[in-house]
Amino acid sequence: MLGEPQAVDLDPLSLESALLRAAVGDYAAEAAVLLLAESGHWLPRLQAAGLIAIALDADAIDGGPWAAVQWADLDGALRTGVIGGSGGQLRLLRAAASLAEGQPVDLADLTAGLDRDELVLLLAAVAHAAGSHEHDDGAGASVGPVVPWPRRD
Repeated sequence: MLGEPQAVDLDPLSLESALLRAAVGDYAAEAAVLLLAESGHWLPRLQAAGLIAIALDADAIDGGPWAAVQWADLDGALRTGVIGGSGGQLRLLRAAASLAEGQPVDLADLTAGLDRDELVLLLAAVAHAAGSHEHDDGAGASVGPVVPWPRRD
């Protein structure tokens, strides 16, 4: 329908914000979005391939759109070559799908093919999904995440 928002219409930061807006409060879903965003590879490719759906929420406090990765469509897009990546990038995509949708992954295969930077992203995602960014020392003082997300340049 003419005039409906499309993921391709959003700049990278707006797309990430829309995905996080929809995931907020579900640590595993947040971790999946952050893993895709932090990898730097997947969000632009998923966006260009039409694998991210956008919805407007008139009741949203900030008025921004919500977005969701179409997880069920990833396998077909990978099989047909619509999207692709290196071995490590594909492993991060599988990890994100597992966090977001519970898709099973082989941890031995997943971790064996990651370089150090990708491994840090995976560990940060798992720590985030576990809620470690909300942990405190028992006296109410935040102790920070077990593995923090790397700083973006």
